[in-house]
Amino acid sequence: MNTNSEKPTGLSYLDAGVDIDAGNELVERIKPAVKSTNRDGVVTGLGGFGGLFQLDTERYEQPLLVSGTDGVGTKLMLARRLERHDTIGIDLVAMCVNDILTCGAEPLFFLDYYATGKLQIDNAQAVIEGIAEGCRQSECALIGGETAEMPGMYDGDEYDLAGFAVGVVDRPDLIDGSRISAGHVLLGLESTGPHSNGYSLIRKVLEHSGQDPSAALGDTTVGEALLAPTRIYVKALLPLLAQHDIDGLAHITGGGISENIIRVVPPGLGIEVDLSSWQWPEVFRWLQTHGGIDEQEMLRTFNCGIGMVLLVQEGTADVITQQLAETGETVYRLGRVVEQGQADQRVNFLRS
Repeated sequence: MNTNSEKPTGLSYLDAGVDIDAGNELVERIKPAVKSTNRDGVVTGLGGFGGLFQLDTERYEQPLLVSGTDGVGTKLMLARRLERHDTIGIDLVAMCVNDILTCGAEPLFFLDYYATGKLQIDNAQAVIEGIAEGCRQSECALIGGETAEMPGMYDGDEYDLAGFAVGVVDRPDLIDGSRISAGHVLLGLESTGPHSNGYSLIRKVLEHSGQDPSAALGDTTVGEALLAPTRIYVKALLPLLAQHDIDGLAHITGGGISENIIRVVPPGLGIEVDLSSWQWPEVFRWLQTHGGIDEQEMLRTFNCGIGMVLLVQEGTADVITQQLAETGETVYRLGRVVEQGQADQRVNFLRS
């Protein structure tokens, strides 16, 4: 008879791989960063079960809430490889607030989700402080989030991120592309690099070419160029939206130049993009060369140096360009909206 039937005793959550004390320490460490993002409307601080925000309804005739969610994809794997965790949080915020900005929305608040196999407090603190920096750049409040330690779901200190942004726009000011017509001009705002798209291909290029991320690339390195945080366009564009009719905005994310601009153009219309109107930043030429990537594949995968596109009337294009330049943005006149030609081809790339 088997007498060794005693049940295991004394197990704890820590034995299972979850460190509650580390989670509590992280919350204390990030409180100053979170507090630095406060803005009018924030009701509760960090630590509650839900974040509260009071919408100033007197500012709007017909307020519409606009929400967006995103992650940063496999750029996280490159950040972990290079042990750079301080800017990936900016990417997370940027991908969400730039999306809701395309509706004309002012970002109000943000929440994050940080999931890991084993919580490394220093790394998590760097990530969340980066999120706070992204919130400051977009003038939205970080009002909550979740840190989940899930051993077995993720290996070791591997982590993943997701973000959630909510903004507001008055219905009469909603940008939905309905006013776009043939003759509208495409104005492209410069990106800081690949932003947060195409990193599965980027990692394949690094693997295929055997190139060292520490290798020089212009006045920086390959790794630094690839990790450059996504540009946030909120401060440059929100004041402009109050002064001019911007009839369409396209955030150039997955699908690149080829697939994102046309998303905001009404049926029956197409676009012509002049590939001679801007120079691709060096990092994209590096990727194309070392990956042997076809130009059309580059254009449908990466932003190729253009992070946001405005669709405006010809008569306002010059003054809008000048005002954006005064805020520090680099602006390119990329092309125009045209009557659709071939039914199956709405995007045409030209060279002048």
